[in-house]
Amino acid sequence: MSMISFALMGLLGAVFTLLYIYDRLPVSDERRRSLNNWTLTAASLIFVAYANLLSALVLAVITVVTWYFAKNQKYWYVGVIASLVSLGVFKYTNFVVGSAMAAFGHASPTLNIFLPIGISFYTFSAVSYLVDVHRGELEARDFENVAAYITFFPKLTSGPIQRSGDFFGQSAKRRNVGLATFLPGVQIFVFGLFKKLVMADRLSVFVDQVYETPMIFSSFSVLLAVIAYSFQIYFDFSGYSDMAIGAAKILGYDLPVNFNLPYLAHNVTELWKRWHITLSTWLQKYVYISLGGNRKGKARTYLNLILTMVIGGIWHGANWTYIIWGLLHGVALAVHKAWMTLTKSGEKAHSLLSNVISIVLTFLFTTFCWIFFRAPSLGSALLIIRRLFSFKAGVDQPYFWLFVTVGMYFAATVPAIMHSRGVKLRAKKLNTSFVKAQYPVLDLSKFWHLVAFFVFCGLLIALAYTGGSPFIYGNY
Repeated sequence: MSMISFALMGLLGAVFTLLYIYDRLPVSDERRRSLNNWTLTAASLIFVAYANLLSALVLAVITVVTWYFAKNQKYWYVGVIASLVSLGVFKYTNFVVGSAMAAFGHASPTLNIFLPIGISFYTFSAVSYLVDVHRGELEARDFENVAAYITFFPKLTSGPIQRSGDFFGQSAKRRNVGLATFLPGVQIFVFGLFKKLVMADRLSVFVDQVYETPMIFSSFSVLLAVIAYSFQIYFDFSGYSDMAIGAAKILGYDLPVNFNLPYLAHNVTELWKRWHITLSTWLQKYVYISLGGNRKGKARTYLNLILTMVIGGIWHGANWTYIIWGLLHGVALAVHKAWMTLTKSGEKAHSLLSNVISIVLTFLFTTFCWIFFRAPSLGSALLIIRRLFSFKAGVDQPYFWLFVTVGMYFAATVPAIMHSRGVKLRAKKLNTSFVKAQYPVLDLSKFWHLVAFFVFCGLLIALAYTGGSPFIYGNY
């Protein structure tokens, strides 16, 4: 079941109705929580089983294993190993076997191992819960709470990766599901839908053409396609994250923000505080710190940064292109950290020009790295790069929608900058370098707010690309 489907709308509506009823039943809070948790778990399994029954079975098994070994702390690591092994078997067997066969000059066999829906995201949830319980940061919960957390369907296929303590804390409270949760939730969902169908999917038409046949296009057209992919993946993934956040909000849950205007980052370190924020936080807490963080000397710190990002690259997919992508970002993080240590430039104020230059350079580096992320193979990525820097003629495709998208992106960014400056000035803090994105939630009880929302929905319907471009992170 896709996040963009009538089936999802029906499921979301049914769960919202049940939670609304539960909130008004004359039962104890404990009984109400139990009804909520079991309903969410059942809905989540239906969400997955609708697409693939085996995926639902894998999800159920991982949920039971996680709950059992969190309760039996003597063997807590078995639960972690089981989750990681299942992820490895389903997601990386073809890659490992294929790479090994290729190393010995043999053709890669077709193993036809299916990839369970959402396994990358709920594996991270399971591992973080087990580790948090082991570290004493969280008490082991009963099965209904653990099941609702791991299987929670709004975040299952695209994140954000929510901390278990955050979810349990919200589950324990009376959330008063109703108009107060539905109205902001549906606006955030529609906002994400616009980013996906209007912005990302229309860009995908041009990007797919160029990446499939780069040699027939001019270097300038290839450059436009490379830039277009930077915006496509941002609108695609942040749009899906917004839809997940909106769907969860409708049900009374607040998921963490996953993107915060990443292309305004001044350096790669700031980029990873703005891009896929929940993944960055997860990697820092459960990988980087577990490797030793910055506690074992400078050289080890830089190595840990690189290893963490390589692991992050591998998590994204079983392909050498993702490993290269992660390696590039890891090296960039290490270089930036070393530069900051040597120059202490983080303690200095920077001019407007230097800030603009740093933002542009960070964007260009990020865009270059996306070539490896988008290309289906390492050879294809290198072909795109060669074509990009060959400055050769070819088919020119000055894709107009790219310029419209960039214009809309910056038009939406200005209010966020103004809002952040206003907040900081009111707080008497003049450092405005870190802009915070805001969801455009309106008060739909006001007539003109309601008109604006329906006009926005009309634009979504009129401009949406209906060619069925898949969610980029759907296979991760």
